[in-house]
Amino acid sequence: MNREDAGPPSPALVFDLLLAYERTAALRAAIDLGVFEAIGQGIHDRKALAQRCSASERGIRILCDYLTIQGLLVKEDGSYRHTAMSAAFLDPQSPSCVASISRFLGNPAMTKPFEDLATIVRTGRTTLPGDGSVEAENPVWVDFAHSMAPMMAPMAGPLGGIVLEGMTGQLRVLDIAAGHGLFGIAVARQDPQARIVAQDWSGVLEVAKANAQKAGVGDRYETLPGSAFDVEYGGPYDIALLTNFLHHFDPPTCVALLRKVRAALKPGGKAAALEFVPNEDRISPPMAAAFSLAMLATTAAGDAYTFSELEAMYREAGYLNIAAHPVPGGPHTVVIGHTA
Repeated sequence: MNREDAGPPSPALVFDLLLAYERTAALRAAIDLGVFEAIGQGIHDRKALAQRCSASERGIRILCDYLTIQGLLVKEDGSYRHTAMSAAFLDPQSPSCVASISRFLGNPAMTKPFEDLATIVRTGRTTLPGDGSVEAENPVWVDFAHSMAPMMAPMAGPLGGIVLEGMTGQLRVLDIAAGHGLFGIAVARQDPQARIVAQDWSGVLEVAKANAQKAGVGDRYETLPGSAFDVEYGGPYDIALLTNFLHHFDPPTCVALLRKVRAALKPGGKAAALEFVPNEDRISPPMAAAFSLAMLATTAAGDAYTFSELEAMYREAGYLNIAAHPVPGGPHTVVIGHTA
């Protein structure tokens, strides 16, 4: 049902959107203070929480009440407890905790452009210097590699299964803009003979290498530091991964990169891009479609591309049999193109 058809008009949505910064700030404050961790450890009353979090009782009471109003905590007889959601995703003791993503999503490089979004809309590009968030050796991507792994981990296994379909043996895999490395690592874990070459900036690759060692695939994990556009890939490779990367650039740049990747692939090889792919209407599904605003704010020319747009890029770069594979349970789609 359209919002316009739900009844008499109300300004509630306007107020909600203009005050949305309060919810962001409250959640980040609770994470920074260790509120969810303390509650998970059995500390429930405001005095004990204040002591544990090195905060004032007044501050803790107001913050926890606000989090309860937002559905992140439960308040009973003056004590605060987890909801099922906060226990799973905000308590550091939970294996599915994603609280660390607040560090990257709250990084000034990601948030500052939104302070003057009107100017960005007028000009059509970020107010960040140079190429925006993808400016060479941007330290924000080291932060990304450290903090965003919990959010991406659930997608790594399914992506590995999608890209490995119909392929086995001693595969060579190029992981472009590897970041935390989880996607290439997932391929290595699912194919015990696969060897991964991870490309990214040197500081980012230190994080990826550490993750590969933890995952037990360090002996099959190489690194290739430098720019994805400038470094020599070597090869040939059976598979190339381009995860969360193409959306940072305009179509001609994506086509040029895809051509470079194709030149490094074996005949019958695959180039697999993990992307937020909106429907052709560009307003659904919500998370994939809304991602275009982040690209407007933080890049010079990036976008959330529809499948038809990505398919056209792949075809122009010389790929065949291009197909979209939605990742089960997530907002992403894997787009795969094959070499002849």
